[in-house]
Amino acid sequence: MDIIRRDNITYEEFMEEHYKPGIPLVFTNAAKVWKANGLFSPDWFRENYPDRKTDVRGQILTIKQAMDMVEASTEEKPAVYPIIFDIPATIPELMPLLDPLDLNYASPNWLKNKMFSLGKWGGATEMFVGGPGGRFPYMHIDYYHLNAWITQLYGKKRFTVFPRGQEHLLYPRPDDPWRSEVNVFEPDYNKHPLFKEATPINFVVGPGETLFIPFGTWHTAYSLTPTISVAFDTLNSKNHKEFMKDVWTFKKRDSKLKAVAMYAYAAVATQTSKISEALKGK
Repeated sequence: MDIIRRDNITYEEFMEEHYKPGIPLVFTNAAKVWKANGLFSPDWFRENYPDRKTDVRGQILTIKQAMDMVEASTEEKPAVYPIIFDIPATIPELMPLLDPLDLNYASPNWLKNKMFSLGKWGGATEMFVGGPGGRFPYMHIDYYHLNAWITQLYGKKRFTVFPRGQEHLLYPRPDDPWRSEVNVFEPDYNKHPLFKEATPINFVVGPGETLFIPFGTWHTAYSLTPTISVAFDTLNSKNHKEFMKDVWTFKKRDSKLKAVAMYAYAAVATQTSKISEALKGK
């Protein structure tokens, strides 16, 4: 099975053929609307924003250090992955280069509502930097059942996704069912025999291409070259039910009282988003 790639797809076609049925898609040229397309590179960041910093597993790295690391990365000695920069927090100057952020497809997005950002349920616009051999640490579905949008702006990355309905073959962790116990890059079939029956889709996303990963879709990534990508999440009526379940599940780990409070807060944020969406539609 191959990933579907589409060029010049309409918003209506995307909604009916991919978003509603939950089928992953690679947009081959959606990023053409961004000024960042064709602009981002390690040299460009070293020249323009060398001293911007991020925390990577307790280590503070500047952009220059990050770009140097990923260009020196090899499959035998890969750089740490992923190196993530919160763009609005650390490099806000990039946001005009990513306009419109929704690429004219990823809307409506309730995470734009400030109430959701206060709840820390996703919605960040992040830059992922990696080098050859860099593997995402685990196979997963996105927390809170958000939809993921990943635009590759420099280099090539290999993704692996599993069509919905294979959860029983992927060994979700009992203590964290959004992560898999399986090392998808080096699976242990003695430990996870059912994984043999899973049918992954492996494909490469290159510069200017955007991957849409519907909520609840298991996936992971592997950098083939030095890579720079931009990722954001979306929430709306389609994945709201699962989102609310996750809010309850996560907060109940702390206490039932906190779960009740945050669930109620999320419900209010949902209503304000629905009202805002309705007003825009008039």
